[in-house]
Amino acid sequence: MIRKYETTDTTALVEIWSAANKVAHPFLSDVFVAQVAKDMRDIYLPNAETWVLEFDQKPIGFIALINTEIGGLFLDPEFHGKRLGKALVDHAVKLKGSLSVEVFEKNKVGRRFYDLYGFVEVDRYCHEPTNEISLKLTLVKD
Repeated sequence: MIRKYETTDTTALVEIWSAANKVAHPFLSDVFVAQVAKDMRDIYLPNAETWVLEFDQKPIGFIALINTEIGGLFLDPEFHGKRLGKALVDHAVKLKGSLSVEVFEKNKVGRRFYDLYGFVEVDRYCHEPTNEISLKLTLVKD
């Protein structure tokens, strides 16, 4: 079931983000990751349009939208490969239509997912806080 984010989800979603982040972003520094974890709780989750995916009434993933941009898509790694990330993006597409997302070039998990979904690279730049290459991807839906 996909439902709207509630503030009581915050701790569970930060834990999901942390576990998924270790899989997708092992190249990020501990200092940067600690700051993002704090910002997830204080800034990102409260200010985005966030949708939570539940299994057995427990959050297992989420998608955070800022207008038509995917600000974050994270799934408990235990549930990777079960088309649940696709279900979250499908939900976002129904709500918003065309979407965009930024993903680190070294994020093999995310890049494979977005490539298979049909996102295409439209730009790339150096993400200054990490000095990593970030790709801007777009999905165009009618």
